[in-house]
Formats: sequence, structure tokens, C-alpha cells
Amino acid sequence: MAIPSFVDSATLTVAGGNGGHGCASIHREKFKPLGGPDGGNGGNGGSVILRVDPGLTTLVEYHRQSQRRAPNGQPGKGDHANGGNGEDVVLAVPDGTVVSDADSGEVLADLVGADAEVVVAAGGRGGLGNAALASANRKAPGFALLGEEGESRRITLELKVLADVGLVGFPSAGKSSLIAAISRARPKIADYPFTTLIPNLGVVVAGDVTFTVADVPGLIEGASEGRGLGHDFLRHIERCQAIVHVVDCATYEPGRDPLTDLDVIEGELAAHGGLEDRPRMVALNKVDVGDAAELAEMVRPDLEARGLPVFAVSTKTGEGLRALTFAMSALVVERRAAAPKPEPKRIVIRPAPVAGGPEFTIRRQGDGDGGFVWRVRGEKPERWVRQTDFGNGEAVGYLADRFARLGIEEELLALGARAGDAVAIGSGEHPVVFDFAPQVEIGAELLSRRGEDQRLFTERESVKRRRRLDAEYHAAKDAERLTRVAQDGYASDDVAEDEDDPEDAR
Repeated sequence: MAIPSFVDSATLTVAGGNGGHGCASIHREKFKPLGGPDGGNGGNGGSVILRVDPGLTTLVEYHRQSQRRAPNGQPGKGDHANGGNGEDVVLAVPDGTVVSDADSGEVLADLVGADAEVVVAAGGRGGLGNAALASANRKAPGFALLGEEGESRRITLELKVLADVGLVGFPSAGKSSLIAAISRARPKIADYPFTTLIPNLGVVVAGDVTFTVADVPGLIEGASEGRGLGHDFLRHIERCQAIVHVVDCATYEPGRDPLTDLDVIEGELAAHGGLEDRPRMVALNKVDVGDAAELAEMVRPDLEARGLPVFAVSTKTGEGLRALTFAMSALVVERRAAAPKPEPKRIVIRPAPVAGGPEFTIRRQGDGDGGFVWRVRGEKPERWVRQTDFGNGEAVGYLADRFARLGIEEELLALGARAGDAVAIGSGEHPVVFDFAPQVEIGAELLSRRGEDQRLFTERESVKRRRRLDAEYHAAKDAERLTRVAQDGYASDDVAEDEDDPEDAR
């Protein structure tokens, strides 16, 4: 299947890079047994950025390759070595590209102007190393934070050609010939309908005014409903400052005349919507053919009665083209003067509000039969859960400390949560589920920090295993000694003790 050279819409899957994990390391050097933590931070993942390139006119590159991913950040290392950041992936798009979320349909950005850009998939932040987590109460953390995953989403790119004047009309009305006659654009021109399959753009100079002209190919009756090519290309006229109807005065098709053609195209523009405020003018084309000039003069009064400027032109002989181009330039200058002046771009730094909304919400879920769960939602707690290594007990204790400082525990107790209740934190279908173990109990309060006090009273699994094996060994030895006593009537160990003590031997 051949890949087209012009593509004005594409669906793209983008993903930011994951952040690198922090490093948990202790400084080791001769004669310095207590070197302290020296684990570095992980690097941030790269982001996917869309940026306008004025030299591009098509989205064909994203038709060929529809998935783009930024590199991950590097993990931190010992000796305070931070991981490198992942490089951003900058994707060039044409001027006038509208970016929207493919799943929700939400418009994310309308990229107009050179170097306009938007971050469509942010990279994940790198995790902190244990050197950054050290504090007066936790001098040598034995853990580090994990890097966050980068954003991932499907986006839709839709190109809307930026032109000052849009040419509309039936197929073979002469729109491409008109652009070729008044500019240096060289579109394909032939004597059959739907010769033009892509929008053509030309630059026109009229006196001191320079403006662009584009045509919308394939407009026929029912174009707004999908007939012909207008359903795909009507969007390209939305940004035009003025509309010029190119009417074929030399057509031999039955049932067609200049007034009927104009009414049909206006009906399709009205069905598309959003173009009611654009000034119109009419170019009666092909007046060099047969009786076309007489037909143009016949319909001119009716068109002027509608308030439309009318120009009889011939793209073959050049008749009326100069007057048409200067009329176009006058409309463009008028529209440009009426348009609001763009505000200069400034970098504004706004501090975060001191007192904002709640940082988390807690809601009880469940029907009572299958149990219930306390569902905690919020940007901070969910991010903290993603950063935690649940294979490290000290890291879990640090997470509990953060939850306690945020006020989650007090809020759960105020809502009626009890020890052992299920608490789910995180978004999506697979949140992290905890058994609620409140630090503050009825009538008493543990004064030490969670993650520090419990290690003084809880044995490690390796210690438990070693003590269990020792107990089993001594139990087996005791059972063997009792068996020998039952068989011989005495224990060999007792005889040995008597021989060692002379007084007892007597």
C-alpha cells in the first residue's frame, strides 16, 4: 500500500521516559567505618514535546511511525553520583496543528506560530537516594525512593492549513488554476473532476501586501456529510480570513448554473459551521470560454444584490486577476487590522498557593457482604506509593511516616476506621492495599517515629529462622539423651561428670 505524501491527521502513541531509581549506598573508606549515606538521586525521564516547524506542511512522518517514546533516566550511584536525565524527544509538526487526546477528545493545544510547543507526555521524576533522605532522626537510611513512570497517552494530530484566503467551489471550477495564475504554486491541473486531492497553498503579492491563498478540494453537495473529499478537507478553511467562491461559468453539466453552485457550496459551509463571520467574494471563472462571459454578466446583478463583490476572471488569459488579487489583499488588510494584537510572550512565575484544597480524599467503598475498603485518593499519596520499594521494610516505615505527617491516619480514625481495616491507596484497578495499623491508639500514643521503634521489638526473619533451627537442634539432642537414659538407666554425661569430680566419685 502506497504511503500518501500529504497527511493532515494522524493518531500517535507517546510515552515519556521513566525516572531512574535512587541509590541506597554507604560510604566506605579506610579508617572511616561510619562514612554515612552517599547514594545519589535517579535522573528524570525524558519528555515527548511537539514543536512547530514552519517548513513542514504535512503529518506524513507520523503516518509512517505512530509510536514515540522518550529515553529513561539513569539510576543513581554511590559516592553521591546522580543518574543522568533522559533526553527529550522533540517532534516537529506543521504550523496550525491541533493536538487532542485520542481517548477523551479533549483539546490539549492549538499550535500556531513558529516554535510553539507543548509537552504531550512528561517524563517521570527520578527517585531520591538515601543521601537526600538522611535527616537528624534518620541518619543512615537503608533505602532509596523509586523513580516514577513517565506519562503515556494516545493523541490525535489534526492539521488545519493557515491561509489568509480560502478558495471554495465545485471540482474543476478552476481553483488550482487560479492559485497557479496568481502565485508561484504549481498544483496538478487536469480536465477531470477531483484532480486536486490535497489542499494547495500559494503566496500572493499585491502591491505592498503579501498573503496566502489555499483551496479546499472536492466540495460537492453533501460534502459536510462525507461525500466527495470535503468531509476530510473542510477543516482547512476554518482559519482563513476571507472566502472566495470560484464559480465555473462554462460547465455543461445539467442542473448547474452559477447561482445554484453558490447556494450548494454555501449550504455545505453552513453545515460545517463556524464560518458565518468570514467576508465573501465571488470569482466568475472561465469567462474566455464561449458564452461564459455573457452568463457572468447575467448573474452579476443577483450576486451583487446579495452583497457579494463579483469579479469576472479567466485564469487562461489573465482577465480580471489583478482586480481580484487587490480586492483579496484589501480584505486581508481589513481583517488583520480588526484582529486583536497578540500579547507578547512573557515568563510569569507564580508561587504555589499556601492554602489550597485538600491534598487527599478518603471514601469508604463496599457493599458490606464482600467487605469494605477505605479508598484514599490524592496526588501526593499516590505518588509516594509509586516511589516506595515494598520489599524494604524501612522504606515502608518511611512511607507510613509520610502518611502520618500528611494527616491520613488521623482522618481515617475520625471517619471510624479500625485496626485491621483494608486501606487502598492508588489510582486504577490495582491500587496498593494495606491493613490499617494506627499509630495513635485509644488512650495512648506511641511517641517514636514509625519505621524506627518497631525494629527494636520485631525480630528479623533471618534471626527467627536461626533461633528456630537452634531450638530444633537442642530439642533433638535432649530427646536423644532421654532415650539413652531410658535404655541404660543412666546417662553417660553423668558418669563423665562423676569422674571429673574426685569427691563425688568417692
